[in-house]
Amino acid sequence: MTPIQVVGIGLDGREGLSPKLLQLVDQAAVLVGSPRHLSYFPDAVAETWVLGDLKASLDRLRRWLEAAKPGIAVVLASGDPLFFGLGRLLLDHLSAESLTFHPHLSAVQLAFSRLKLPWQGATLISAHGRSTEELTTALRRGDALIAVLTDPTHNPTVLGQLILTLGLPYSYRLTICENLGDDTETIHRLTPETTAGKTFAALNVVVLERQREAGLDPENLPLIGLPDRAFATFSDRPGLITKRDIRIQILADLDPRPGQVIWDIGAGTGSVSVEINRLCPTAQVYAIEKTAAGHSLIQQNHRCLGNANLHPIYGTAPDALTSLPDPDRIFIGGSGGHLGEILDRCAQRIRPQGCIVLALATLEHTSTVLDWAKGTADSQFSWLAELRQIQVQQGVQVGSLTRWQPLTPITIITLNRP
Repeated sequence: MTPIQVVGIGLDGREGLSPKLLQLVDQAAVLVGSPRHLSYFPDAVAETWVLGDLKASLDRLRRWLEAAKPGIAVVLASGDPLFFGLGRLLLDHLSAESLTFHPHLSAVQLAFSRLKLPWQGATLISAHGRSTEELTTALRRGDALIAVLTDPTHNPTVLGQLILTLGLPYSYRLTICENLGDDTETIHRLTPETTAGKTFAALNVVVLERQREAGLDPENLPLIGLPDRAFATFSDRPGLITKRDIRIQILADLDPRPGQVIWDIGAGTGSVSVEINRLCPTAQVYAIEKTAAGHSLIQQNHRCLGNANLHPIYGTAPDALTSLPDPDRIFIGGSGGHLGEILDRCAQRIRPQGCIVLALATLEHTSTVLDWAKGTADSQFSWLAELRQIQVQQGVQVGSLTRWQPLTPITIITLNRP
């Protein structure tokens, strides 16, 4: 038997342990745990060590191990010690050969069991003693199911406010599971808004479930700069949308006018096309998208937010552009690997005094556009390139404080004939 036995324990105390594990505790020469864990064994005959200063406690345990004293040491730890628990620290300070782990049900397992939710695909995050950066990434990515281990600083109320400040194009429901496994176990189902002003037990797990949006009232939406949540988006990639701040700048650079013909190439969900359509209702806007899922979303957003002058086009550029009327303005949001060919076709078809605007997230695509514009400088299709890079940062809650969280920088290039 290895000299150190690490026993996971829940809020049900010794009653939740098997006879075999109880026997280990009874045999222990040393019993190590937090005051709460040790309180479950008031009659223990072992020498008891309280886990206070973790470093000092682990050093003491290592010295005990090096002394090769008889008997075993039992370390009590919450839930599964190897799931965001004490197990990692033990392995950092002691040899793996000296340790045996006996996991209890983790709080996350109990939470999903109480909610009757399959959780093999869930994102598991600990905000206990950590920042919310990993959670912010998962929320922006639109993960459908997230479990969060909290602490007094990153409590459910703070998580609710974080979701609100991120301005996501979808919403989350929060289920707060308090004191799981104890007689005082309580479950709350809330929205980010309704967490405000509430307090919760210190021991809790928050389960976040992404919700399907019911849709917003078009009559109460702004003329430009629609909130991201106004659009239907990809269910598996809900964050894949031209964000509101970027759309506003694209509209300014594109400078659409009433009655014009405007192409939106690689339209995705159609968010830019919808914005143009609402700003210039008499302009003929053609939203070209090569994926069936994207084309369907454009149709859906067209029905909810646009008018008859917005035309979803299913096809791959540049071939899909052949039958369209010549444009006055062109926006390129996606190219499917055909950026040079698309630019060549656009240069051939665009009307006098027209302009092309591109939104690019990579250095390679930016280089392709600049090389293209430079390479045609001596031809009849010469272009001047105006560049701007937009770095949007959003304020997010970090406990009681607020810090800036950057989004991916976007380069916007406007091409005009000299």
